[in-house]
Formats: sequence, structure tokens, C-alpha cells
Amino acid sequence: SNSVCIFLLIEHYFDFDSTMPCHNQQMNNINTGQEHPMKQVRFASSSPAVLSNSEPSDSSNPPVNQDSIGPQLKLLPLNDQIRELQTIIRDKTTSRGDFVFCADRLIRLVVEEGLNQLPFSECTVTTPTGYKYDGVKFERGNCGVSIMRSGEAMEQGLRDCCRSIRIGKILIQSDEETQKAKVYYAKFPPDIYRRKVLLMYPILSTGNTVIEAVRVLIEHGVQPKHIILLSLFSTPHGAKSIIQEFPDITILTTEVHPVAPTHFGQRYFGTD
Repeated sequence: SNSVCIFLLIEHYFDFDSTMPCHNQQMNNINTGQEHPMKQVRFASSSPAVLSNSEPSDSSNPPVNQDSIGPQLKLLPLNDQIRELQTIIRDKTTSRGDFVFCADRLIRLVVEEGLNQLPFSECTVTTPTGYKYDGVKFERGNCGVSIMRSGEAMEQGLRDCCRSIRIGKILIQSDEETQKAKVYYAKFPPDIYRRKVLLMYPILSTGNTVIEAVRVLIEHGVQPKHIILLSLFSTPHGAKSIIQEFPDITILTTEVHPVAPTHFGQRYFGTD
């Protein structure tokens, strides 16, 4: 009967795996009447970050003053999901399997938001039932460029969203003493000068590598205003250096923090 089914469902719910923290936290909040606190929200927009019922920031995560960097810097909307991914990636005790899994999730979020920055045009399609639907479609002429080697970690996330997108590569090495970047290899689509470029580099530390990569793209005819830099983490110095050199470029990242997880490439590819 219906009452038996309901009883079995309730019994199954409370027998649910007690090791799942999200489930336990929700049940504890229900039992104690506690509400989820409002968190600091940072919007990916050209305007300064908006704070809503924000709690005081601790010294380990200082707030970002976007005015001091410029409107070219865009941050993903901050939520608990992104904060957890950032925390796992930064945690030195994280296993490589968990590191790669969480990095891929964060990369996908950045790529999706990066695609939102590309131009689109309106279109009308016909549904299976014969109705007209007014929608949008991305304009043709986009491509990706990864800065080897860590930038290659972001390629699959882009391909998962754009199956047929063309991806170029550029290899730049920085001198450990002078920090001067040198280009060793570059291969792009032959018509890259006509395309919008999603430049992929997960960690912006000094910004020198990206600055050199943008210079190479400009030598191939790409306009800086057509370059969107996709990054996971950035330092204030790295973002400022890039924008000061190329004021028309757009930078999209999840966090601007004085300490960047520079171990990312080694952890992701298992060479640490």
C-alpha cells in the first residue's frame, strides 16, 4: 500500500550513508533550526565586486580591490562549491586523484564562464512540435591556446564544451634567476588573427609568461581585445602586470590572492 511505500522511503532516507558531510550538515541544520549563513559574493562582471551581508574576512583571504586592478579582471561568482574546490586544490594533504578531479571541476566552471564572454548572435529555430523559438548562437571564429605545460590541463575542459574548437599551443620557459620568459615553441591555427582567443593558463604568479604569450599572439595578428585569459588562481601582482601591459585584455579567474598554488602543474601531471 501507499503507507508501506512511504514508510520504506523514510527508513531508507535515515539509513543513508552517514559519511556524507553534505547530508549530515543539512540534517543538523534542520534539527537545530540553524540557517545557512550568508557568504561573501563576488560577481564576474566589469564592475567592482558586490558584497552582500558579508562576514569579516580573515587575514588568510584578504578581500580583492578590483578598482586597483581594473575592470578587465572578472571573478567567478563565489559560492561554497568554488571555495571547497579552491581549498582542496591548495591543501597539501590532498591525494593526486582528488586534486585532478577538483581541478577539472574548477576548470570546467572557468571555461563555461569564459564562453559567456564571447560574442553571440540571435537566431530562430523550429522545435520538433513546429513552433518557432527565438534563441542565440555563438558567432564563428573562436579558438583556444594553451600555454604549455600547465595550460594543457585546461584543454579537455574546453573541448568538453566546444567539441570542434581548434586549440593552439605555446611553450614558454622563465629563467629561474631573472624570471625573463623565452618562447621555445608556438603553433596556432593559420587564421588565428581573425579569431577570438581563449588563452589558458591556470596559475598567474608574476604574469611574465602570459605577457610573453600575448606578445607572440599579437605578432600573429591577434588583437589584445580579442584575447580572454582563463585562469584558476591569480596574484594581484600577476593580474596588474598583464593589464598594465595590455589594457584591452580580459582576465577571468576564480580568486586573486597574494599566495598562488604554484605547485598546480606538478600535482596535476604527477611530477611533484
